[in-house]
Amino acid sequence: MASEKILVVDDDKNLLELLRMKLESEQYGVTTAVSEEEAIRAVKEQIFDLALVDLQLIHQDGISLMGDLHAINPELPVLILTGHGSIESAVEAMKKGAYGYLTKPFEFQDLRLQIGRALENRRLTSEIRRLKELLEERYDFPNVVGKSGKMRRVLEVVSRIAKTDSTVYIHGESGTGKELIAKATHLASERKNEAFIAVNCAALPEPLLESELFGYERGAFTGAVRNRKGLFTQAHGGTLFLDEIGDMPVSIQAKLLRVIQERQFFPLGSETPLEVDVRLIVATNKDLEERIKQELFREDLFYRIHVIPVELPPLRERKEDIPALVDHFVKKFGQQMRKEVKGLTPEAMQKLMLYDWPGNVRELENAIEYAVAMTQQDFIADDLILRAKGVVSQEPLRPLRAARDAFEKSYLIYLLETSEGNVTRAAKLAGKHRADLYDLLKKHQLNVSDFKKPHPS
Repeated sequence: MASEKILVVDDDKNLLELLRMKLESEQYGVTTAVSEEEAIRAVKEQIFDLALVDLQLIHQDGISLMGDLHAINPELPVLILTGHGSIESAVEAMKKGAYGYLTKPFEFQDLRLQIGRALENRRLTSEIRRLKELLEERYDFPNVVGKSGKMRRVLEVVSRIAKTDSTVYIHGESGTGKELIAKATHLASERKNEAFIAVNCAALPEPLLESELFGYERGAFTGAVRNRKGLFTQAHGGTLFLDEIGDMPVSIQAKLLRVIQERQFFPLGSETPLEVDVRLIVATNKDLEERIKQELFREDLFYRIHVIPVELPPLRERKEDIPALVDHFVKKFGQQMRKEVKGLTPEAMQKLMLYDWPGNVRELENAIEYAVAMTQQDFIADDLILRAKGVVSQEPLRPLRAARDAFEKSYLIYLLETSEGNVTRAAKLAGKHRADLYDLLKKHQLNVSDFKKPHPS
């Protein structure tokens, strides 16, 4: 049964009402607009799967309005409707990005056929994009950048648990990459060719979160004009990732507990249970045991989801990963912005290594994006790093010994990254004897082998 949302734009109110009735009888969700302003406002407020736009509107032609709609949602398919059909306008509409073109008066059967084709094309495009993303991410966790001992242990856990169907509980501060680890787990699992569905439990109000998770039947509440599949149903056979589960309302926690226990649930307004086969991954930056004491989280649900815990370390505890992350982000944003940026100056890298990164990897990524966008040199200078995050000014004042030790460790890490673990080269760069350098590495518990690049097989 259809569940897509369609926007219809026409200054003929009688035609609008007729199209609304006919499309709703086909189980489409329909929003109508009699003016360009109404149409633009509607597209800004919600996601549509298709737009039907009249060529002759009050203030502008439908082709111009289509351009405005595509500026908001570039992937929105548009069918142009006109009572003034001509080869010229048809060609112009298609050149400007229209999916199709229909001349009034038209048979509803012809419109239904065009709508079906446009929606199917949109579904195929979305699926192709999803498969490309899977191919890009599939092997060897390429987007999980990190060679530190702590991150290697995380990835080792992921590789062990991926083949199971056990629930995974990811805990870590905001910005540490919880969703990336969830995707890596999914892509290494037997469910890798099925859907990976993610929802942020903190981002949706209680009624909307419930309907999003479990779906609803037509007529379940005001505005429910069609059946809608919930995220559990969409993830059937695949993986459902519940981010920030610590913020899930207690009333929904009870229903989630039943789904985990019984592997079935009732969509809103339905008396027929749906069975579901889903691998569950949850994540939170909250202390759920503390929230249990505050009666904000169910203890029985906690023990159901806390099956395989994965603790993601904050970036300040794995600073040896910063050079690799910086290299990854410089290449990423350089390609996106079509800029030839080779890396950072030693002074800029030093600033990054000294900062504690309360926003973790996400904050580092934002800082590098800013620096790549602003630099006019091959190597990013430290003044751009300072402007991006105020790195030095945000560093809390430490005792001299602690500050010196922190700098020393950061310097050694960057030195080993630069020399790729070659101690002789590192000692030469540092102006130190090899024996002295080994003493410093031992003092800061740094392993040279962690910085050596693997030989190509």
